[in-house]
Amino acid sequence: MITGHNYSPEWHFNRSSLYQYNDIDQTLVDERVAQFRRQTEQFLKGEISEDQFRALRLRNGLYVQTHAPMLRIAGPYGLLNSKQLRKLAHIARHYDKNYCHFTTRQNIQFNWPKLEQVPDILEELATVQMHAIQTSGNCMRNTTSDHLAGVCVDEIEDPRPYCEIIRQWTTLHPEFDYLPRKFKIAVSGALHDRAATQFHDIGLHLVKNDADVVGFKVLVGGGLGRTPVIGQVIKPYLEKKHLLSYLEAVLRIYNLFGRRDNKYKARIKILVKETGMDQFSALVEREWQLIRDNNELSDERISAIQAQFVDPAYELDATADLSFAQQQQDHKAFATWVKHNTADHKTPGYRAAFVSLKAPDSPPGDITDTQLDAVADLADRYSFGEIRATHRQNLILADVKQADLYALWQQLDALKLATPNIGTVTDMICCPGLDFCSLANAGSIGIAKEINEALDDMDYIHDIGDLKINMSGCMNGCAHQSVGHIGILGVDKKGVEWYQLTLGGSSENNAAIGERLGPSVAKDQVTLTIVTILNVYVKLRLEDESFLDMVNRVGITPFKEQVYANH
Repeated sequence: MITGHNYSPEWHFNRSSLYQYNDIDQTLVDERVAQFRRQTEQFLKGEISEDQFRALRLRNGLYVQTHAPMLRIAGPYGLLNSKQLRKLAHIARHYDKNYCHFTTRQNIQFNWPKLEQVPDILEELATVQMHAIQTSGNCMRNTTSDHLAGVCVDEIEDPRPYCEIIRQWTTLHPEFDYLPRKFKIAVSGALHDRAATQFHDIGLHLVKNDADVVGFKVLVGGGLGRTPVIGQVIKPYLEKKHLLSYLEAVLRIYNLFGRRDNKYKARIKILVKETGMDQFSALVEREWQLIRDNNELSDERISAIQAQFVDPAYELDATADLSFAQQQQDHKAFATWVKHNTADHKTPGYRAAFVSLKAPDSPPGDITDTQLDAVADLADRYSFGEIRATHRQNLILADVKQADLYALWQQLDALKLATPNIGTVTDMICCPGLDFCSLANAGSIGIAKEINEALDDMDYIHDIGDLKINMSGCMNGCAHQSVGHIGILGVDKKGVEWYQLTLGGSSENNAAIGERLGPSVAKDQVTLTIVTILNVYVKLRLEDESFLDMVNRVGITPFKEQVYANH
């Protein structure tokens, strides 16, 4: 098996700005498929045990869930092309139950594959430069980034080339294949952190020093789960050439001193907390001085990767079309969609358009095979064949001409993918919960549906404004409940589902961990509790005050008093 990606490949180009596999990439993925096929066959024949197979399947993204295996596919820093989306649609039709699920880590999950067919699925994925390597297990996971990278107006520098450099470095890295626990890295290149970098094992921010040279601010020790922790700055400024050597120094210290005796205390956030930031930083610095010159990133290497992420062929006269303003004036529903489901673009005459996977009657993050095929067609027609996955389980067509937005909206609306709710209370992050996950203590999809049904007045939803609800069915926090403006956590009480609520969390620049509202509430009281919280907000907010700002101003007491008034 080929390990590591420290090579100078021949670059290939695509009309959309996605990294293209070279021969080494493709060989690595193909060999991994063949290897896992042999391992699966051995397991099904009884030649290797369940415990032996467990480590092998996890390294290939395969979990055993409540009803069937679950296969997690990597979505490197959230980028997909139309060909890959059509392959996902094909897999959903032929190997699953006609849909797939997008996660908060920009990955894709299939909930109903048959174990004996998983190698076939992986082989199909390899034909479109996709895989499931290191999407689970105690290894370095999929590197994530800003879903508006390369097009946003507040960007210092495009982070995607560095995500790709990290992806190549981490893939099958022999030294870090069996870490104390899973390890996650996120990279942001904008002033506004849309990548939740402060809640990753390592968070990287592209910043400028006093000489106006771009480098990295490095954060370490963040994380969610049962012990949410905000990451701390370990290196205020790191030269680009030292990126990999410094990451390696952090990983080496974690690998050496991370706890393996207790999986609940095995994450790097616990090591940093128990060691103390000063001592941990000193250990990393000492290790880094020994290796810093061994794996420098040359300017040529960075430039070669950056060449894969050039802008598509934008039309220079895209602002000349005056129909966009008129269409918004003539069609209120279209204007509402533009306001809530599109974002500013660095190129005049273009906008980034969100594809909402939060229709009221659909589980958050789910998309059908028919919708996948249709979105692939729309990406080819309107956005240079590129699709992006977001951290809130939606998709984005990042490069849409304003003149094309009306036609795009009409087609998304017909597909039930144009609910104008991005960033609103019904744009919920939601894990599969008890419906699928064997780790869950409580259901989540059904609760999300109830909340959506209770909040079916879109004018009311838009009046409430920016409000993020995150809901998880267990302490693992796959849905980031700790950092939701409103967090909902399912807990088990003697076999009965109850839900713990928190208020005031945030995963953005003003990172915060939500404060517990009070005692957990029964399953049939969750929706009423959410409605009560929203009513308190509407009653007590100042003019144009967001929910998060109001919670920070008044605290949780007014909400607590109303929620538990009749308890």
